Amino acid sequence: MKIFCKILISVTAAALLAGCAKKDTIKIGVFEPLTGANAAGGAIELEGIRLANKLYPKITLGEKTYDIELVVADNKSDKVESANAVLRLITKDKVPLILGSWGSSLAIAGGEIAKDENVPIIGLSCTNPLVTARNDWYFRVCFIDPFQGTVMANYAYNDIGAKNAVIVREISNDYSVGLSPYFADKFVELTGNTEAILAIVDYGTGDQDFSAQLTRVKELNPDVIFAPGNFTESALVIQQARSLGINAPFIGGDTWETGEFLDVGGESVEGAVFSSFYDSSVADDGIAKTFLTEYVNEYQKNPAAVTALGFDGYLLALDAIQRAGSTDPTAIRDALASTDGFEGVTGVIVFDENGDATKPAFIKEVRDGIFVFKTIVAP
Repeated sequence: MKIFCKILISVTAAALLAGCAKKDTIKIGVFEPLTGANAAGGAIELEGIRLANKLYPKITLGEKTYDIELVVADNKSDKVESANAVLRLITKDKVPLILGSWGSSLAIAGGEIAKDENVPIIGLSCTNPLVTARNDWYFRVCFIDPFQGTVMANYAYNDIGAKNAVIVREISNDYSVGLSPYFADKFVELTGNTEAILAIVDYGTGDQDFSAQLTRVKELNPDVIFAPGNFTESALVIQQARSLGINAPFIGGDTWETGEFLDVGGESVEGAVFSSFYDSSVADDGIAKTFLTEYVNEYQKNPAAVTALGFDGYLLALDAIQRAGSTDPTAIRDALASTDGFEGVTGVIVFDENGDATKPAFIKEVRDGIFVFKTIVAP
């Protein structure tokens, strides 16, 4: 009987301690592609979130200080898994706020669940307008595709001097499909030629052989090729294009800024130009300087743009919880909606009526095997 009582007392004490620990912790969910085709993008985005959590691991509400616990779910680069990951974070882990996901298709899928469950999400690098469209529970710290497409069309016309273009599109990727028409519309407007887009050629996610598409591109002989898509497939497209003797400039979007794009493409991607969210050259003071210094110390390399966005998303999450004064998801959502003038690593964040941030674009080029900053384009 004494042994039973001791066990009971020990179990009760442990339960009380566990309860106290849980009470003193606020969970923030994260859903990212950590395996599958988009794993490299999810990994570098998560680096920024984890670094921010390391530097700012606590929050004070009223007179009580809480530890911030990250609950990370792998959406496996799959739309169904992305929805499941968000559902688990909400129903099992009871998170009041979620960060993610790299890849607009994955973000859109997860966002539908969050909307149904009334839990806010802060998107980090998901640029398709459909992520936040008709979803009052989704916000994001990056610019969106209408702006990005316009930026790259202007670059093609004004900097390259292109009068015609071919679009190479990843047809199964919402990001690629969504970004392409914004480029096309602006490029047609700039050239004054309704036939300026010579063709749109499609391939699927995971494809390895692009000879059929590129044979057509070579016949058309465009001035420029706009090829937004996943980093691996895009690098292979460029590599095979160069092998076929296609010398036209390749331009693309933010997804190219990964080490895998450089590793897969090698010398073939030299000169490739794309739009991005951030460059370390602007980290001259304040939180931007702190981020860059701490990241380089932690990882011994310069950060990718989506890493900086991950850092900003975490800090914005803390700011929203602080302003809400609560872990109630609706209160946090309302605090996010009223965000105005939040200073992050990637710039000042002000949300429009759709929950989208108005931010500048950074144009970068692959030069000598690294990403080199070219210029900033204001919104």
